[in-house]
Amino acid sequence: MAESTDSRAGQRALVLAAATEQYLRGERVDMSDMAARLGISRATLYRWAGGHDDVLAAVLAEQTERTFRRAATRSHGTGAHRVLGVIGEFMDDVLASAPLKALTARDPKLFVRLATAPGAIEARAIRMITTMIEEEVGAGRLVVDLAPDVLAEAILRVADAFMYRHLLGGDSPATDTALTVIALLLRPTAPSG
Repeated sequence: MAESTDSRAGQRALVLAAATEQYLRGERVDMSDMAARLGISRATLYRWAGGHDDVLAAVLAEQTERTFRRAATRSHGTGAHRVLGVIGEFMDDVLASAPLKALTARDPKLFVRLATAPGAIEARAIRMITTMIEEEVGAGRLVVDLAPDVLAEAILRVADAFMYRHLLGGDSPATDTALTVIALLLRPTAPSG
């Protein structure tokens, strides 16, 4: 008999909760340890939630959303100022995150691959930025030349490039530079003619 969708979702939620605990303690997300703590085999764990990278990406995507939502509550202003404020607060919070520092110290290449490639983390971040842009455009507080989802992806790419410079072989993070570039993306172009 096939498992119900609710049952599979519940099983995955158990794994993600255990993985989130490990991550927030600054520990490696360890599939063997999680399987033992949950009283299941590693094969069952993988069936419930996917492989290590899938689980870690899901945890990081959820943490990305939580961090973004906290940043949004602290940022004031409207239009481009709101977008820049939220992105600035978000980058500062990400760079200050102790669990993320532990992960990037342990395995920077894994983090960069998961955070900057198409996948769960990118999709969640783009969706949140798109929603914020759509809210500002819909309220008449922001005029943009690009589709909100395209603009959101560009904003994310700029933020990632400058926020994670130190992990990509460059100097230290440059969030002020990221915000300067993002501000340029948010300016509507003047009509020609």
